[in-house]
Amino acid sequence: MNLARRIIATGAVAAACVVTVIATGLAGPRDASAVASVAGEQPGYAVEDFNYPQADKIKEEQGIVLKRGDGHITLATCGSRTGLLEVYTHANRLVCFSVTGTSGYLSLEIPSVYGMKGAAGVDTDVTLRAPDETVQEVTVPENSFEPVGASIDPSGRSHILVEIRTSA
Repeated sequence: MNLARRIIATGAVAAACVVTVIATGLAGPRDASAVASVAGEQPGYAVEDFNYPQADKIKEEQGIVLKRGDGHITLATCGSRTGLLEVYTHANRLVCFSVTGTSGYLSLEIPSVYGMKGAAGVDTDVTLRAPDETVQEVTVPENSFEPVGASIDPSGRSHILVEIRTSA
């Protein structure tokens, strides 16, 4: 008897579903123009351009230019956690970056850089540029402070940090 009740209940639910589908199909769309306008407003495809998000806001607030990167080196609040990459400048004093993954890349412009402390777990290669376009390349070992820019320039010229690359 229990089996008979289940069969009847299942049949009743299936019949109700069929009636609903048929009724909905017969009614058709209420406003064809509404359907067409929604289809026309769909966003385009997202294409990653590797530009740093909110770079204009960061430039305005902190005076540093963050250009492009792979997302593995990101601006961080200094002191928010241990193991950050630290950039010491005469202009901003201290700028910190969080480094994730085994490698990373960031193109940027931070003026008046004189020292860096490497992030935990990765070695960092930095490129700096002097006012006469002379390039200075320095490797900063993990968790180690290295003088860069004006600190190691024989003339003491101010340097702009233009590129950071990390690798494990």
